[in-house]
Amino acid sequence: MKVIRPNCREHLTGKDVDFIVSVLAASAKEAGFLTQLLTDDESRDRVLDNNRLIDAIQDRAEHLSISGQLYFYLLVRHAFQHLGLDDRAVADYVAELLAEFSEAPHLACPVSLPNASPECVVDMLLAMQDRNAEERFAVSAHIGNYTLFMTGLYPERIAARRQHHGAPGLNYYETMGCRNYDLASRSPMAEKYGVSAVFQDLASAFHEVRIALNRMHEQFLFHSCPVPG
Repeated sequence: MKVIRPNCREHLTGKDVDFIVSVLAASAKEAGFLTQLLTDDESRDRVLDNNRLIDAIQDRAEHLSISGQLYFYLLVRHAFQHLGLDDRAVADYVAELLAEFSEAPHLACPVSLPNASPECVVDMLLAMQDRNAEERFAVSAHIGNYTLFMTGLYPERIAARRQHHGAPGLNYYETMGCRNYDLASRSPMAEKYGVSAVFQDLASAFHEVRIALNRMHEQFLFHSCPVPG
């Protein structure tokens, strides 16, 4: 079972390092020093908070070759800090979520639910009732992830469904997201995969995180993530 984890910062690619160095280092000596800093967790986090990296993403938008993990981490971290959300682990998790969901097949529930619509939270909830603990955890985590992705990047799609088809609105999705992140956080599987604290934080700050993603999407993203359905 694949579980999304907050590990964007731990897996910088060679091209990621090259990008960071090209933006922040003014000489070969600085480049060597900066590369060394990126091997230390605390120093790396301070480096990644440099706003010049965000400026470079905007300036080089047509020619970026960095990983999706670094791209989304920088954007999410910037958006979160703007709203006073300062937990790097939560930003890292959400960035990994966006990197995963930027590939349309990963929007599907990780557990096979033959009678459930991939866009219907109620169907997923009903279908998981007779599943084992690991599968229930996977479905709860996916519902949290899916509702955050949809409300964060496509609130207008939720509003359109509500207007034209009587589908649930944003408040429903937020409630389901909070509830399922909380449920997933209390599963032994969350402790096993190291996401219990992150899920607890997402459950308690779902609305604030969603608003930060709305603003991030408006400012930076146009076609970086797929439109479901």
